[in-house]
Amino acid sequence: MGRRGRTILEQRWKNTDDFVRLAKEWNPDTITILINFVWKGYDLLVEEILSQINCNEAEEQLERSITQSLERRIRRVMTGDELFDVQHEVYELESSQSAQAQPPQYDIAFILRANERIIWPLEAKVLSSDGAVAKYIKEINENFITCRYAPLSSEGGMLGYLFSGDPSKAFSNIEAKVPCTLSHHPDFPNRDHKTSEHNRIVPSNKQYPAKFRCHHLLLKIISSVATTVA
Repeated sequence: MGRRGRTILEQRWKNTDDFVRLAKEWNPDTITILINFVWKGYDLLVEEILSQINCNEAEEQLERSITQSLERRIRRVMTGDELFDVQHEVYELESSQSAQAQPPQYDIAFILRANERIIWPLEAKVLSSDGAVAKYIKEINENFITCRYAPLSSEGGMLGYLFSGDPSKAFSNIEAKVPCTLSHHPDFPNRDHKTSEHNRIVPSNKQYPAKFRCHHLLLKIISSVATTVA
C-alpha cells in the first residue's frame, strides 16, 4: 500500500480544529441553524416532489436521487452568509488510507469556508420499513465511531429516508441495535430528530475529537406531511 502524501487542502490549511467548536465561536446556535436548514430543505422536498408523486412506484437510485434533491433545497434556504457551505457527495480526504485508495464520500456535507478540510457530514440511508435499520447502524458503528467519518468534527448526522412504518419504532430499533441512548433534541420538538452520544476510537497518531454526538433525522418519504415548525 502506497504512503499517503499531503493533499492540496492539507498544504493550504496545515492546522485543523473541531468544526463544532469553531462554529460555536461564530454563533453558539450554529449547529441548530445548520440542522434547521436540513429540515426546511426537507419541507421543500415534500412540497415540490414527494407530495406530487406516488413514491411507491420509484425503484431506482432512491438514496442518491432523494439526497441530490434534498441538498439543492438546503442550499436554497441558506442565506449565503453562513461560515459554512453545503455540497452533495463530498470526499473525506482526511480519511484516505493510501495514494491508491478512494477516500470515504459523504452524501451531504457542510464545509467550513475558512478551512475546507473541516467537514460536518450527513450520511443517508433508505429505510424501507421501521425495522430495516441494519445499514443505518453499520454507518454509525463502522464509520462514525471509528473516526473514518467526521474525523475533524465532534458531531455529524444520519438521515433515514423512512418509506414505511412508525418513526418511533425505527428509533427504538436503532437505539437497541447500535446500541445507544437516543435523546430528544430540545430545539426540534416537532421533528423526528434525536441525538446519541458516543466515545470514539481515535487513531493513535491523531488528535480527533473523542466525544461524538450523532444526530438522527428520520425523513418520512411515503405520505409525507410538510411542516414549517422547527
